[in-house]
Amino acid sequence: MARALSTRADRRRLLGLGVLAGASLAARPLAALAPAAPRPLPRRLAFHNTHTAEEVDVVYWANGHYVPDALAEINRVLRDHRTNDIKAIDRRVLDLLFELRTKLETDEPYRVISGYRSPESNEYLRGRSAASGVSKMSQHMFGRACDVRVRGRTIEQIRDAALKMRRGGVGYYPASDFVHVDVGRVRRW
Repeated sequence: MARALSTRADRRRLLGLGVLAGASLAARPLAALAPAAPRPLPRRLAFHNTHTAEEVDVVYWANGHYVPDALAEINRVLRDHRTNDIKAIDRRVLDLLFELRTKLETDEPYRVISGYRSPESNEYLRGRSAASGVSKMSQHMFGRACDVRVRGRTIEQIRDAALKMRRGGVGYYPASDFVHVDVGRVRRW
């Protein structure tokens, strides 16, 4: 049985031990006491180019950094299929597509109709029809746009999810069965 604290000296000694314990805790960095922050999950995207049948499925962002080899693979698959010109796809487009795919609750690859488009290809498409809808300064020429569809999701679902994100332009092309997304100013057509 513990003996009762009967003297002031005993009480002071006990208080002194408490102060020492508190001081040692205070000396520890707060980070050591806090739970570790969760690491951000890697970002994966998959694409199927409808013109070349090429595919890529890669983690393009991990541990807080974009993965250069994965970006190069994406750029290759999303190149201009008419000229084979490759341009870096804006990382904001990839992040937009990653978030869109999450909102659509799918891991199906994006079926890509157009990623990067060279100025020559853009002019060719503009010249095919006055009603083509191809802009003279298309975001595709800057690697800032992608025309997509997703197996298992309607283009209306894709359009609506992209519009809710308000991250750039959203074009709806039901006759051609795709949705255009870009990281330009917020607009719709």
